[in-house]
Parts: sequence; C-alpha cells; structure tokens
Amino acid sequence: MTLSSAIKSVVAVSTFALSSVAFAADIDMSADDNDIAISGYDTVSYFTDSKPTLGSAKYTATYKNAIYQFSSAENRNMFRANPEYYAPQYGGFCAMGVALEKKLTVDPTAWYIEGNKLYLNLNKAVQKKWLSDVPGNLETSEHNWPEIKNLNATTLNEG
Repeated sequence: MTLSSAIKSVVAVSTFALSSVAFAADIDMSADDNDIAISGYDTVSYFTDSKPTLGSAKYTATYKNAIYQFSSAENRNMFRANPEYYAPQYGGFCAMGVALEKKLTVDPTAWYIEGNKLYLNLNKAVQKKWLSDVPGNLETSEHNWPEIKNLNATTLNEG
C-alpha cells in the first residue's frame, strides 16, 4: 500500500466515523445504541391511553436525533405536530436521577404525568421515591437539568 492510499484510507475511515457520530442521539437525549428513545415505547400513548404502549418500527419520528416509535400513524402524526409536548422530560432520562444529578436510563412502565409533562423513572422503586415528593423533586430536577443536560451520562454517573 502506498502512502497516498494509506492516507486516503485513514481519511475515509475518519469521515465515516465522524458522520456516524453526527447521527447519534443528542447528548441531552436518552436513547439506545440504535438511537431508539424510551425502549421503543409510544410516548403519545401515555397521554392518550393513560398507559405505556410499545411502539412499532412501522411508525417512527425523529426528535433531537433520537428515534421515537409509535403504535399508530395517528400517534406519530400527533408527535410530529408537537414533539416538545409529547417527548419525555429531561430527554427521557430518569427524573429522580436528574434530581440526584445523574442521567439514568428508565423503565418506560415507571412513569408519571404532572402538568401535562411526562416524567420517567429508572424503575418502580425509584418511582415511589419520586412520587413521595413530586413538587420538591421537580424543583430540584428543574434546577439540576440545565447544569447536567450537556454532560456525558457515563462521565456524570461515575462521579
């Protein structure tokens, strides 16, 4: 391999790596390795059906570079019309975790709507803690989110 070919290969690999990063979910969004938000649950269903419903890859929308899945075209279209309303708070990270200055993944079945906003928690045990003082936990998480939203979850959670 010539030096010119080696340089071209490095440039090509670097360009590919950088382009794949550009499509990754934003740092203030919780998504899996495939950029799927809230484990594929339909975020609109919390509001319309008062329960979490698993979405389908057939109905998707992208918001802040995370892919949301929906159980119907109607729910997808409602989300597209107003994603800020339907998207979970704190980018889908655990609301109680945000109150504790952490960015934790969630169990989509541990949820709560307050003031027409969807809050998710790590699990049902953490949700009980969240529900023990919703106003106080909201105040703390609202204060903490601007400070941690642009921090890497792995680095933040190590501290």
